[in-house]
Amino acid sequence: MVSVRDRGLYCAVGDFYIDPTRGVDRALVTHAHSDHARPGSKSYLTATEGVDVLQQRLGRKASITGLRYGETTQINGVTVSFHPAGHVLGSAQVRLEHGGEIWVISGDYKTEADPTCTAFEPVRCHTFITESTFALPIYQWAPATEVFTEIGEWWERNQGRGRLSLLLGYSLGKAPRMLACVPTGVGPILVHPSVMTFIPAYEAAGVRFPTFQRATPTAIKAARGKGLLIAPPQFVGSAEFQECGETEIGMASGWMLPQGKTRRSSGGQSRGFALSDHADWPGLVETIRATGAHRVWATHGYTAPLVRRLEENGYEARELEPRPSSRAQSASSQPIPAEDLESDS
Repeated sequence: MVSVRDRGLYCAVGDFYIDPTRGVDRALVTHAHSDHARPGSKSYLTATEGVDVLQQRLGRKASITGLRYGETTQINGVTVSFHPAGHVLGSAQVRLEHGGEIWVISGDYKTEADPTCTAFEPVRCHTFITESTFALPIYQWAPATEVFTEIGEWWERNQGRGRLSLLLGYSLGKAPRMLACVPTGVGPILVHPSVMTFIPAYEAAGVRFPTFQRATPTAIKAARGKGLLIAPPQFVGSAEFQECGETEIGMASGWMLPQGKTRRSSGGQSRGFALSDHADWPGLVETIRATGAHRVWATHGYTAPLVRRLEENGYEARELEPRPSSRAQSASSQPIPAEDLESDS
């Protein structure tokens, strides 16, 4: 039902693409991150919860239609529905059914609860196309509540040294999640304008945030030595960054896990927090098992190690985008228990 073409995943029966890499006539979009949602298509279909953020990403002229989670529609005889992916606001898995075959394209997903988006739901299918961003056993996340406690303690220590705390994360997804979950009552919270762009869509979806301020130069100066500024990574090194004074930098990303608590950045030494909007290894394993799929295609990440382990455990598996990775080669040799990927049989 789905094949890989030069513009991405294509459903020939329905004559549409899922997350196309270039403009097409009809695009189904899993979520609004720029590596999945690209401008130039004549029409877009996405989950209703994600329409506003996708419109922000693609511009007001883009023709976008929303479909509620679980609601079905017919496209040239293919039954299409969107189901929560738990990645960011409006993220969805795409379920396709035709001729008795069911395919699910996951997009990006995480299985841990997140107050800023609808929780992930596994969908039964015959073929599952899964992301594999962190598809190595070394990637196992601590509970997010523990990570946010660490962030609060880090912020308090920085205050004791008279330094502003700069917490970095992507404007769509990570930054709003951090804003919703960081401890309150420590000091003023400032939010970068690029993050502010998406906040109204989150609030319209019912997400509640603590009291915060827009990170204007005046507000940043006033918060020196005590505040928490949530901003995208590119903020470091900008002209506005110079207004922060003495600053401690924190980076929230799943990539922080193997790098330890500190890392180098363009702004100097920074603290790493292993917080991700993607599934970790146990999340990927459990999701694949829960779908009941016998055929699994892996994309976006450590595809080779995941496919190899799937094949060893009886799945029909393949890489959609084989990409050699030094990180994958160095870490994929770790043993993976066979019971981690048992098929239903």
